[in-house]
Amino acid sequence: MISSIPDKFLVEVLTAKNNADLLIDQSKKFKPNAVVIADKSKYTKVEKELGHLGIKVYAGTEAVASVVEMDNIDLVLTALVGYSGLKPTINAIKSGKDIALANKETMVVAGELVSNLAKKNGVNIYPVDSEHSAIFQCLVGEFHNHIEKIYLTCSGGPFRGKDRDYLELVTKHEALKHPNWDMGVKVTIDSATLMNKGLEVIEAKWLFGLDLDQIEVIIHPQSIIHSMVQFEDGSIKAQLGLPDMRIPIQFALSYPHRFKSDFPRFNFADHPHLTFEKPDLENFRNLRLAYDAIGKGGNMPCVLNAANEVVVDEFLNEKIGFLQMSEVVENCLQKMDFISSPTFEDHILTDKETRIKALEYIR
Repeated sequence: MISSIPDKFLVEVLTAKNNADLLIDQSKKFKPNAVVIADKSKYTKVEKELGHLGIKVYAGTEAVASVVEMDNIDLVLTALVGYSGLKPTINAIKSGKDIALANKETMVVAGELVSNLAKKNGVNIYPVDSEHSAIFQCLVGEFHNHIEKIYLTCSGGPFRGKDRDYLELVTKHEALKHPNWDMGVKVTIDSATLMNKGLEVIEAKWLFGLDLDQIEVIIHPQSIIHSMVQFEDGSIKAQLGLPDMRIPIQFALSYPHRFKSDFPRFNFADHPHLTFEKPDLENFRNLRLAYDAIGKGGNMPCVLNAANEVVVDEFLNEKIGFLQMSEVVENCLQKMDFISSPTFEDHILTDKETRIKALEYIR
């Protein structure tokens, strides 16, 4: 995407967890000032390929968290998977960097802390998730108007309409076949269990300053309407488009401008039927668990996220079944100690202890 508008952006830093080859390829193309490979075992390979180009090479998770503080960075696109995105995002905010947020877990785990920190440092957080980007786009020019309700749309995933007997036997390969979106494995499994939508409910609460009764999830199998905002006069705004993550990414990077793109265009004639239905909270319990966690508040969303990251990994490794994931998450929410006003250190401890408890329950 940046390749198509090179006069608008300068890439200062690139990071990767363990995909050294992609990091090397992109670094040779965009010539960043520095790169970080979180997997220290890949440092030698990356340094050998990039060091002679004058690109600074660092390694380790702490380097990922600290490199965002560089003075020549204006905007940080946080796209790490899961809890790992929290510390780098907080460090970037403390350094006064605006955030393009693709890591919803940051707001799930510590939404209140992050929101307050952003206000204190005068930092803007631009959502990259397609649903939250849609809400943000609907609110442009409407920030002075009261939101009555938002509708977070959800495709329903690959198992929409299936009952518990069916879900009991599904495999990871079936769960990874999302009908509309091409995403990473973690997000794809979360979409299959509806946990992804639960995490998005929590993220929306903090991003837009909403109460839970202002956030409604609605199943929209076609994934054309990415979300909607209803105002107190009864009017509803919706953002539509093909399921293409490049659009919300570019909007977050370019706001308040809209740069010309060559992305495929939506054609109403190709999509004559747009349908909606209520989510199935009985067979897909994760969405209800997410509402329960944020309803209780404190460190419970952190517990929810940590337990979920464990069960997704265990499911992908074929250690537990599809329905067991909700069972483990619910057990952790019931058994972990409640902290009403958690600090950053409380979140770190909660995350660590929840992972231990989840694995103990599984084994």
